[in-house]
Amino acid sequence: MNRVLLLTAGLSLSLFCRAQNDTTGVGKVTAPAGDTLRVGNLLIIRNGAKDGTGDEPSLRIKTRREHNSYRPSNISTNWCIVDLGIASINDQTVYSSAAAQQFAPGATKDWFKLRYGFLPKSVDVNIWLFMQRINLINHVVNLKYGLGVELNNYRYEYNIRYLTNPTKVIMDTIQYSKDKLATDYVTMPVMLNFNFTPHRFHPIGFSAGASFGYLYSSRQKFISAAHGKQKTFNDFDLNSWKISYVGELELGWINLYGSYAARSIFSRGLDQIPYNFGIRIGNW
Repeated sequence: MNRVLLLTAGLSLSLFCRAQNDTTGVGKVTAPAGDTLRVGNLLIIRNGAKDGTGDEPSLRIKTRREHNSYRPSNISTNWCIVDLGIASINDQTVYSSAAAQQFAPGATKDWFKLRYGFLPKSVDVNIWLFMQRINLINHVVNLKYGLGVELNNYRYEYNIRYLTNPTKVIMDTIQYSKDKLATDYVTMPVMLNFNFTPHRFHPIGFSAGASFGYLYSSRQKFISAAHGKQKTFNDFDLNSWKISYVGELELGWINLYGSYAARSIFSRGLDQIPYNFGIRIGNW
């Protein structure tokens, strides 16, 4: 019923504009060049031109929904994307093995338990300088890649400490109010993107692929009443390269991401596989 009333209003406007023309030529009033009437989600446009089939001016009615669409380009770029998420570890270490006991004497799986709470303590923050999308098939299938940094912080529940030269993990007798391992990577993700709504600025779809990261900084930070704030910078026998399976889920304004490493974060002793998940702040 509402659409019938709106259409009637549009036709009435057209007839009104036509009635302003005097066919006798005397006292002729020129119709305005164009009229626009917005009613709810409908936009009624009269441009004052003839359509070639008579004296009627052209009349077009469109919905506001048309303004939400855009024509995608074959190559599009998004700058400064930020990920905020949770960092975690899938610990598959056999702690009774000689390699594990040499690296962390007396250790059990509980030693490396991460601290969680109402607010996440072990966090993942990624800053992508850019992400680029290249059209492969009708803007539905795309190649997506980028470059940025991954910043992982693993906050420990217990007072473990990494010693250096050689690397060894011990359970310290000092009580720490904060004890975390931080790893920073320069990372390049490469994914195949499936966009089910290519003509929407905030699409619906998903991406899947892999990321390749190089470790450029790692450190342990701990705070105690006895020694205050301390930091130890070392590679702690971490793998220099981090290769992960990555995925994204695009739900209009909401973008989610996740990653799961293909191997342990450590090059020896421990078999701990990192994974992250969270929300992505960006257009796509």
